[in-house]
Amino acid sequence: MRKKLGTRFPAARIKKIMQADEDVGKIALAVPLLVSKALELFLQDLCDRTYEITLQSGAKTLNSLHLKQCVKMYSAFDFLTDVVNKVPNIGGTEPCGDEKGISRRRKTLSHDRDLDDNDESRSTKMAMRTSEISPRGRGRAEEEVEGGLLRGREKSDM
Repeated sequence: MRKKLGTRFPAARIKKIMQADEDVGKIALAVPLLVSKALELFLQDLCDRTYEITLQSGAKTLNSLHLKQCVKMYSAFDFLTDVVNKVPNIGGTEPCGDEKGISRRRKTLSHDRDLDDNDESRSTKMAMRTSEISPRGRGRAEEEVEGGLLRGREKSDM
C-alpha cells in the first residue's frame, strides 16, 4: 500500500491548472505534489511575515492593509505588487502609499439593542444544536456502517 502524502492543496487541481497552459506537455506524478508543498511553504512565509507586521502595528486582526505592507516591504514578494494594488484597504487605519483606506460606519444603537434581544434566543438554539451532535462528528459514517457499507465496501471486505 502506498503512503499517502499529507498535502494541503489537491494535486489533481494543481495538475489541471498546469495543463491549462498549452505549452505544458506531460506532467510527472511527483510534480503536482512538489508544487503543492512549494505553495504551502510560500503561503506560510507570506502569512508569517504579514502577522509580524500586524503585531508591530498593534492590531489584533490581520487585514488587507497589512498584506499590502508586507508585499511592499519584502522584495521576495515584488511580483505581487500589481495584484495587491488593486485590492482596497478595508479595515486599515493607515493609508498604504498614496491610496486611502475605506472608512466604515458603525451601525445604529437601535440595531445593537435588537441584537442583544436576539442573543438569548441564539444561545438556546446553539445549546439545542450542540446537544444533538455526536461527540465523534456528524455521524454520517455511522449510518453507512449500520447499513453494511463503509465508503462503498461491504464489511466482509475489511
